[in-house]
Amino acid sequence: MPERRRGAALEQALLDAAWEELTEHGYARFTMDAVVKRAGTSPPVLYRRWSSRDELVRAAIAHALKAARLDTPDTGSLREDVLTLMREINATRVQLITVMNMHLAGYHQETGTSPGDLLDPLVTGRAEALDLLFARAVERGEARPGLSARIKSLPFDLLRHEILTTFAPVPDPVLEEIVDTVFLPLVR
Repeated sequence: MPERRRGAALEQALLDAAWEELTEHGYARFTMDAVVKRAGTSPPVLYRRWSSRDELVRAAIAHALKAARLDTPDTGSLREDVLTLMREINATRVQLITVMNMHLAGYHQETGTSPGDLLDPLVTGRAEALDLLFARAVERGEARPGLSARIKSLPFDLLRHEILTTFAPVPDPVLEEIVDTVFLPLVR
């Protein structure tokens, strides 16, 4: 008989099962019952934590994005830190980005939300990573203090846009153009 999961282990198993259901079947076919079966638990266990499909989807996405968060590089240069992070996203996250956007169109229609609502940097941990990256750049004199969150996330937003228009990794010269031509002039 399998060991009974509790607390954080149970919650992680439920969120993993929800994410797997979402990525395999999309939001249109996502059900609480399917998550219960995949996690090997009972409906009351799931409903005690998330009372609706919408709440569970939001929690599963936040869970997946936190798990997929990359380490913040420290190359000694803002340009190289940003390019390193963009290259790693480009090499490892294209499928995550496209699956999330394709599978969640129905979710956004049904709930009246937008992709930005699910990618909240405070929830996903991205805000802390960007703040650290930019604090280092300010200390080195490479960026002015007080940059807005929009400017800090700009290269990554443009990367996501490129991925979603091609459904493929972005060529390195495009990454360099985003950083050198669009982004760095804004932060100096």
